[in-house]
Amino acid sequence: MSRTKIIGGNWKMNLNQAEAQALAGALRQKVCGSAEVVVFPPFPYLIPVSGALAGSAIAVGAQDFWTKPSGAFTGEVSLAQIKDCGAAWALVGHSERRHVIGERDALLNDKVHAALLAGVKVILCVGEQLAERESGKTDAINAGQLSLGLAGVSAEQMKDVVVAYEPVWAIGTGKTATPADAQAAHKAIRAHLAAMFGAATAAAVRIQYGGSMNAANAAELMAQPDIDGGLIGGAALKPDDFAAIVAAAK
Repeated sequence: MSRTKIIGGNWKMNLNQAEAQALAGALRQKVCGSAEVVVFPPFPYLIPVSGALAGSAIAVGAQDFWTKPSGAFTGEVSLAQIKDCGAAWALVGHSERRHVIGERDALLNDKVHAALLAGVKVILCVGEQLAERESGKTDAINAGQLSLGLAGVSAEQMKDVVVAYEPVWAIGTGKTATPADAQAAHKAIRAHLAAMFGAATAAAVRIQYGGSMNAANAAELMAQPDIDGGLIGGAALKPDDFAAIVAAAK
């Protein structure tokens, strides 16, 4: 099945407002190609970045959100609020949310359901840590996170879900799984999705690679049959590099 590549740019906790607007403007000028593109700025810059990208082919997403529509949840941001700021997408389960903030699979599953109910598309991140990889548990970890994170989601809803495979040991370290290793993990993820939702649904779900993809390795990684794009961290802050990654998504 032909799947449109999708490239996400996760800006994490970087930039000030002027820098965020400048980056958005540069991406608007430089990014072209057939891939779907989404950028994830920090919460305070959702409105200016959405404004800078209005009318372009680049969508905007939020890095996180809370599951409740409103109420006494100091410091949290609702789905209605991120939508009001221009976000059409949201990240769920990024490795930093799992392993630094301490979010658990039950909460992540609640977030997936809340986002889909609110009409916000989801990128669900899964992936193993170094010790788990070295002990041969990569596929089991990914399958477990998928089963728990997508529990109760219907095959129909999966059209609004992208899976991002993040080998945690490769994020921000400069290390990257070989294309063959990345493809093997993506293939196993797709097989598990087939067990959960059926072969046709699994064949349609896009699976991104989120382990230090850059301008130099993007084309080879995305040439693999089950790698449908990238969730980009550091290179997403460099317009020329990010544009090159998008261009590599043929």
